Amino acid sequence: MATKFEELFSTYGCDLITDELVKKELEKILSEHFEENNTTDVYKQCFNCIDLTSLKETDTEDEIRTMVQKVNDFEENFPNTPNIGAICVFPSMVSTVKSTLTEPIGIAAVSAGFPASQTFLEVKVAETSLCVMEGATEIDVVISVGKMLEGKYEEVYEELTEIKSACRDAHLKVILETGALKTASVIKKASVLAMAAGADFIKTSTGKIPVAATPEATYIMCSAIREWNEKTGEKVGYKPAGGISTTEDAVKHYTLVKEILGGQWLNNKLFRFGASRLANNLLTSITGKKVNYF
Repeated sequence: MATKFEELFSTYGCDLITDELVKKELEKILSEHFEENNTTDVYKQCFNCIDLTSLKETDTEDEIRTMVQKVNDFEENFPNTPNIGAICVFPSMVSTVKSTLTEPIGIAAVSAGFPASQTFLEVKVAETSLCVMEGATEIDVVISVGKMLEGKYEEVYEELTEIKSACRDAHLKVILETGALKTASVIKKASVLAMAAGADFIKTSTGKIPVAATPEATYIMCSAIREWNEKTGEKVGYKPAGGISTTEDAVKHYTLVKEILGGQWLNNKLFRFGASRLANNLLTSITGKKVNYF
């Protein structure tokens, strides 16, 4: 007898998607539509969707305050470009961001044993609750990748639903760590499982392993979001993160989101980039001169 998760995966055709099909379809989309999106207006839209991220072991409160102040001062320095979507930091830095930030943008915290997610569920839930209490409006967590690869879908699902409950009013962004999941079929299963557990966003990667956000992962995850929306009416956001540093990279992911999910997703309520280096590179492309603002 099929389990509820086997039925769920069957409903979304998770075993039918192949790496070859994904590669072929995304190459077609990019060859036909990349150039029409390679414009200054799109660069500005991409910038507005950035989660400006600092997740270094060496982060200090002073460094985080300096980064936040640059966000506060952004409009007067770049009056023709919309500000970023959110600032993403470790749990210990959430209060620093909150006390310094004056702009109406999101405060995202990585939580639940980031980046490995190899800790007790009680710790994951407690850390998430504390992040929200400190002022985080968005929570980024990693699925239990090992359990996903073992096929322990019930455990992965239960963990995420408990973490979702701990988020209260904060948005939950679920990181699949697609580079570790490897195949299109497993990435789609993880996408559907995360959405079933209540994810407000699904996100590719932590940026802490060699393979991070790829166009292939974007194609698979956005296709899953589209099918989820068609079947449930719910709009789940998408966040490619890790290794996206050039304007060309950003436009590729933007193009895939636009063609697969449509214009309703092209805003920072439903589309984000997790990035640290991308911000300056987009500003360089927007202004036409080298920018090292962030």
